[in-house]
Amino acid sequence: MATITTRSAFIHGQWSTADSAQLYGIPDWGKGYVGVNSLGNVTVMPTKEPGKQVDLAEVIQGLKDRGIHTPVLLRFNDILNHRLREIRKAFDDAMKEQSYTGGYSCVYPIKVNQQRHICEQIASLAVELDFGLEAGSKPELLAVLGLSASAGGPGVNGMPIICNGFKDDEFIETVTLATKLGRNIIPVVEKWTELELIVKHAKQYGIRPKIGLRVKLSSKGAGRWESSAGVRSKFGLFVSELLQAVEYLKKHDMLDCLNLLHCHVGSQLYDIRVFKNAVNELSHIYCELVRLGAGLQYLDIGGGMGVDYDGSQSAWSSSINYTVAEYAQDVVYRIKSVCDSAKVAHPRIVSESGRAMVAYGSVLIMDVLGSSKFEASPDLVNIEKLIKEEASNGNEREVPQPVLDLLDAYKNLTERNLMEAYHDATQARDEAMSLFGLGYMSLPMRSVAEQLFWAIGHKLLEKAAKKGELPDEFENLPELLSDIYFCNFSLFQSMPDSWAIDQLFPICPIHRLGEQPMRQAILADITCDSDGKIDHFVDKREDKKTLELHDLRDLPGEGKGCEPYYLGVFLLGAYQEILGDLHNLLGDTHAVHISIDDQGEWEIEDVIEGDTVEEVLKYVQYDPEDLKRAMRKDIEAACKQGRLTLIEGKSLLKYYDDGLEGYTYLEG
Repeated sequence: MATITTRSAFIHGQWSTADSAQLYGIPDWGKGYVGVNSLGNVTVMPTKEPGKQVDLAEVIQGLKDRGIHTPVLLRFNDILNHRLREIRKAFDDAMKEQSYTGGYSCVYPIKVNQQRHICEQIASLAVELDFGLEAGSKPELLAVLGLSASAGGPGVNGMPIICNGFKDDEFIETVTLATKLGRNIIPVVEKWTELELIVKHAKQYGIRPKIGLRVKLSSKGAGRWESSAGVRSKFGLFVSELLQAVEYLKKHDMLDCLNLLHCHVGSQLYDIRVFKNAVNELSHIYCELVRLGAGLQYLDIGGGMGVDYDGSQSAWSSSINYTVAEYAQDVVYRIKSVCDSAKVAHPRIVSESGRAMVAYGSVLIMDVLGSSKFEASPDLVNIEKLIKEEASNGNEREVPQPVLDLLDAYKNLTERNLMEAYHDATQARDEAMSLFGLGYMSLPMRSVAEQLFWAIGHKLLEKAAKKGELPDEFENLPELLSDIYFCNFSLFQSMPDSWAIDQLFPICPIHRLGEQPMRQAILADITCDSDGKIDHFVDKREDKKTLELHDLRDLPGEGKGCEPYYLGVFLLGAYQEILGDLHNLLGDTHAVHISIDDQGEWEIEDVIEGDTVEEVLKYVQYDPEDLKRAMRKDIEAACKQGRLTLIEGKSLLKYYDDGLEGYTYLEG
């Protein structure tokens, strides 16, 4: 038997906003940044201060009044600021407590989210916090050099810039010249030829470069990216190559230029024990290289600080079993212990914690367009009327027995015969489908059989919920009977990791949280791809295949659709924006930067409008002017032939022109 946690909550009495917060796990994955107010609306607290809240439903209404439609990505600059300071404080506290003297810098790998506004904010904070930036490609290097120049303040030249990834001659020469310019830039050697290029250009330009080496550890990571560590990792040098590099640098009188040792254990590390082993191994290698005469000053522990997407704080792929403070304490303790034992000065610790820095800062808000659902209560009067018609008027077909069996099972289902009714209904449904396939059942009778089967399923779940238990044989029923809520977004553009690697992101309605969410649903996007759906949801290590949502309320009038119903997708700040693609030519969403003032009032700092149809067509080499000319010519011909009136032709051409200039998403 499986315990029904969410459905049993529906029947425990008066529903409250606290019940909704618990149901969606908001206090767990929100980490103080997300809450629910007395109006039943989701709020964002950028500084974790309850007195400074941003009501998301209020923001969306404000944007709507300004003509900015959902889907829209909200970026909270204050969360990013707070998150960086939280990481800084965690390491400061750990170093103070343990008398660590080497210092700490967190560098931001801009591959995590290269959006200019985010990178500029981090670069400006980096001066104050003694943080830095990391580039992994030639375009990123050029961006980082520009960002470090415009960061301002006296510490610009001291801001660490780490260069990872494969590098060619042009890349190394650019780094060398940037060193002459005064940048504190460290190219990390990933393969042997890069070291030769560094030495060549250093001699050519007469500088003493700072050099980093990336080592392949025997320790492996944990999670989806564990293969990025260990001896089979894509990047880095074997220990034997590390020693060859020491000899090579010694030969060229540049061993003192070996300033940084780097490793990478993997992204989204969920188990701190695995990471501690890797840091311990890296620290021993560091001390051995110092003993051999290397001028090491920095120990780069790479990325890996994860995000608790499901709020379970466990060793699970969508979670982490540690806090930022514990991470800092363990890193500082391991490095200090090894260095003290070897009588080596404490190095400056460098981490590349991009995901932990930016994930919390972005929220996608999307509107629900409609739903598809199985009715829980069949129209028995109409069903019995159809059965009667099937049996009368000299119909050659008799009423199929499976239909009668399903009707009987529905009427006589009680809490005492749940299992029997389920077995009978399943057998009758299968027999009905076989009869239809052989031509012995009419379409109306097939419709009746399906309606009764789905209704029996809903009734089974309702009665099982009263017991608080779901028999194992019923476990697939909630998923089978769930609604499909159609949402105005593209999974491939806004949440590519959900599709590509089954990454879970917290999702919940941003309003109506004072009401019981009585529907179980999966989410579908507006692409024409069957993969464009979300059917796995966060729920503390459980494989939750449906999401609790509210009934959609129809607007008065035929064809008017439903009242606005908005869902929020949280923790999207890392990787999702840059990985998004143009499936179905659905482009970037609008992005709105929200900040909060000293009085706790939110304001719009900036609006970055999403892609227009014209822009995405240009991405795939269409010329909008050519398209307009072709359409105009076709409309003129249709008007001459009388297939369109001049007014109709004018309207169609205006719609076409406006459509090219409009948002790629639905704006109804």
